[in-house]
Amino acid sequence: MNKKNGLLSLEDKAEQAMKQAIRKLVKEHKKSGLPLIIWENGKVVKVKL
Repeated sequence: MNKKNGLLSLEDKAEQAMKQAIRKLVKEHKKSGLPLIIWENGKVVKVKL
């Protein structure tokens, strides 16, 4: 963020959008009871919420 005028850079906007999308995805998976599928230590892992 540009501290001088409070404007967000393109990178900051992209990061905020990604975090918002992840929060929405986690919320939807919790609600539906589906596990999240993630990549961890070179393997695909199901995470129950």
